[in-house]
Amino acid sequence: MSALFRETVVGQAINYFSSGRLLPYPEQRPGGWTFTPATSVSLEPPIVWAKNLAVGNDGDATDGEIKKEVGKEGMGVSKDAEPELENDPFLVTFDGPDDPDNPKNWSTGKKTFVTSLICLLTFSVYIGSAVYTSSIPSLMEDFDVSQAVATLGLSLFVLAYGIGPMFLSPLSEIPIIPAALAESMPALLVLRFITGFISSPALATGGASLSDMVSEKYLPYVMGLWAGAAVAGPVLGPVVGNFAAQANGWRWPLWELFWVSAFALLVLTFTLPETHTPTILLRKARRLRARTGDESYGPRLALEPGVLFLNTYIALTYALFYLWFESFPIVYIEVHHFNLGQAGLPFLGIIAAGVLTYPFWLWYNIKYIEPLYERDGGITPEKRLELALWMGPLIPTSLLIFGWTARASIHWILPTVGAALYVPGVFIFFQCAFMYLPMSYPKYAASLLAGNDFFRSTTAAGFPLFGRALFDRLGLGGGSLLLAGLAALMVPALWVLIKYGPELRACSKHTTV
Repeated sequence: MSALFRETVVGQAINYFSSGRLLPYPEQRPGGWTFTPATSVSLEPPIVWAKNLAVGNDGDATDGEIKKEVGKEGMGVSKDAEPELENDPFLVTFDGPDDPDNPKNWSTGKKTFVTSLICLLTFSVYIGSAVYTSSIPSLMEDFDVSQAVATLGLSLFVLAYGIGPMFLSPLSEIPIIPAALAESMPALLVLRFITGFISSPALATGGASLSDMVSEKYLPYVMGLWAGAAVAGPVLGPVVGNFAAQANGWRWPLWELFWVSAFALLVLTFTLPETHTPTILLRKARRLRARTGDESYGPRLALEPGVLFLNTYIALTYALFYLWFESFPIVYIEVHHFNLGQAGLPFLGIIAAGVLTYPFWLWYNIKYIEPLYERDGGITPEKRLELALWMGPLIPTSLLIFGWTARASIHWILPTVGAALYVPGVFIFFQCAFMYLPMSYPKYAASLLAGNDFFRSTTAAGFPLFGRALFDRLGLGGGSLLLAGLAALMVPALWVLIKYGPELRACSKHTTV
């Protein structure tokens, strides 16, 4: 536990301000480490292999900083030169294949614990989007604004999801600013944007953090848990927020969000360790420099069509998800006459569908994917997309059932079942896409996921603003038909990517697969 605590925000601060006397690393202990100087290799300045280096938990390992710390400006090497680094005596790596500091070597218990922390962080951020929808009716009344203006609080939050990772370091543990204290609609909108902006990095690199710990073969299992936390957030938001808003107005759902995020901040500050290998090695290099006084030590690190298509598909699915949420109050409050609190309960059907989908995802990987690893030693990235091709039609099917059964003469359970069918389609597709991207471009996994977050969030941000107008103009059936048609158009294109993906990647200078 002391090693885990040492890697947390608090542990790193204690180690730094005590100059390594508290929570020391081996190279910081007196007599605990022996330096053997090189005798036959010139002390050339260290070089950085990769230009695109994702930041770590606290922003240490940015590309610019590593160039400043361990190399001269403008220096670099190509892939062909990489083997020359193997004999570099100042190459900072892990101490052998079993080094406990390597996240891949952590115990199963530690990996499980850290995975649960990442899921908690993801949930605490994602719930912040949809919980706001519970406040919209009360906001319209208190501030005398239209529904479009009130819905801006949702759109700005989602927009900030995408912009934040472009500027902030991954896994920033910062609490949600209490927007419940706002005294005007403009103030509330500004606070909502800032909240989403600050919270967003966790969404961009949660999957990359898991890939730091788990091998490619078993990564789908933990990625499924992480995606489940991401889906549970916006789905449970209206469930917990509607009753609070019904009882005490628009401020209480936002206070609930503040309590959840404050709890996550407290837990993560003391327990979430660094997982990013380049950042871990950079910190080790700094400790070796401090110990030896030698500045030569340092780690060496080395608009694709497939990426563009998957980003577009994910962005559309994500945008439809948020736009579709705008129809739920119409169906359950206006058509079936639920009160505000009860109108959030049908979302539990979506949660139930997610709980049932995850075991299917596990079964598929155990039954079909793992044997391929055992037989061939690995799989092509396109193999990860095949299940998405079969499950993709569930998304338009779900939208059609929901929209055309949303009538007073039809029991409310039928649109609820239709809504639940959306989850297997979107869950499986997201899992397949999030596995495909880092497999195709492993050196740029964190950057790809951050770019995907930016693409889908900026696309989805505007959709809720015209959701009500869409369903008022076309009706629930017509509006759902339009959304289903858009979703259906993407399925054949996914087949094209599966068929021609290897040829597309062969033309890329970035892929290593």
